[in-house]
Amino acid sequence: MDDMICDIGGESVHQAHVFDSLKDDSLTEVYLGCSSFSRLSAVLRLFNMKARNGWTDRSFTELLEFLHEILPQGNTLPTSHYEAKKILCPMGLKYRKIHACLNDYILYRKEFEGLHKCPRCGVSRYKVKDDDGDEDDMKKGPPAKVWWYPPIMPRLKFFYANVNDAKSLTWHANGRRCDGLLRYATDSPQWKKIDSLYPEFGSDSRNLILGLATDGMNPYDNLSSKHSSWPVLLFIYNFSYWLCMKRKYMMLSMMISGATQPENDIDVYLCPLIEELRLLWDEGVEVFDAHEKANFNLRAMLFCTINDFPAYENLRGYSVKGHHACPICEKNTSYH
Repeated sequence: MDDMICDIGGESVHQAHVFDSLKDDSLTEVYLGCSSFSRLSAVLRLFNMKARNGWTDRSFTELLEFLHEILPQGNTLPTSHYEAKKILCPMGLKYRKIHACLNDYILYRKEFEGLHKCPRCGVSRYKVKDDDGDEDDMKKGPPAKVWWYPPIMPRLKFFYANVNDAKSLTWHANGRRCDGLLRYATDSPQWKKIDSLYPEFGSDSRNLILGLATDGMNPYDNLSSKHSSWPVLLFIYNFSYWLCMKRKYMMLSMMISGATQPENDIDVYLCPLIEELRLLWDEGVEVFDAHEKANFNLRAMLFCTINDFPAYENLRGYSVKGHHACPICEKNTSYH
């Protein structure tokens, strides 16, 4: 056990600190004698109201200041949006901020992490303030383009850490009706083929079958705007069909945002997600199952993608124009 703690190192210490902080806030009264809410539950409730009603950060701060004034003196309610966020930050999921080429050619990670210019188009990684002088002397502003990526593995671990969710993730094997009728993806010939080709994967009902969906959208609801955002969603077919498409269980794995759609450069942004999916398929990740109360090696497979034909061309690299437009018929496509 001591060796395990030493191997984990600073991460274990950090998680212990986070737990202690959350525990203290959950036991701290909003004011002396208040039994209805703790400091943590009150802030959670207020943030929930903020999200549902679309309050701005400024209006939320004003509300906190007002509540702090009307509550008894010595209350522990935060007085600003920033202080309230600090209470909830330990509960949030991790994300990575990755610099991207302004023209979508590369992400500044791995072998490109130390570069200041894109090796393909030569555009600066930063919003350059002064173009005079050598690259080393160049004054750097903020990054020209930043891409936020929330890894999927921590969220999958969260599902299995919940007893009810961990049980629901085996519904496709233990809860569905098996009468030979096609009702859901688990009844499909493709699913059965996967189980026959990879019996080791199919033998553990806790292994995940995933679907991916993406398409371009205009977040500003303005048809004249050229701004395009591409959300990439993952959903889990292990859940029952009445839970699979619920908002709670759909994972936003990334949001590709920019003035124009990424088109064929979408693969640049998909690289971190593909790496995680390959790791989940090839090796797996150790996860604690709260329902079985034991650790196991979680593996996952990308079962299908859902998108329209233009997005299919960008996502899969298959041209949907010309004589072979249909990816099913291919050369037998009737184009007259």
